[in-house]
Amino acid sequence: MDVVDGRVIGCLLRNARATLAEIGAEVRLSAPAVKRRIDRLVASGAIRGFTAQIDPDVLGWQTEAYVELYCKGTVAPEDLRRSLEQVPEVVGAATVSGQADALVHMLASDVKQLERALERIRDEPNVDHTRSVIVLSRLIDRPRT
Repeated sequence: MDVVDGRVIGCLLRNARATLAEIGAEVRLSAPAVKRRIDRLVASGAIRGFTAQIDPDVLGWQTEAYVELYCKGTVAPEDLRRSLEQVPEVVGAATVSGQADALVHMLASDVKQLERALERIRDEPNVDHTRSVIVLSRLIDRPRT
């Protein structure tokens, strides 16, 4: 990866829907050259995909929680990921150090939906218990660029 690749990635982080011509104008390359670079970055795994950023409030997802997840015995991170990705309310998850095995970020329309999602997580055979905290107000929410 070189400096131009980094600038192409920066353009995509700001606007994943930018046209190849728009990116090319910013990084001083032709649209076909930008496409070749993006294709190479995708093939190498540097770019894993393209996504949309959503506003949870606009969608009515007004209940946000962080959940500590405690497993029964040792569970491979890949197995845990497969279980958690089946729950649409899970918007992020990471294995962590400390007493909990994982920290799960969840969004739901209300507390009842959050509770139903937590029940689905607790029903997984490798989950022992969870401990949740509900977000009252978001103080800082910086994009990852």
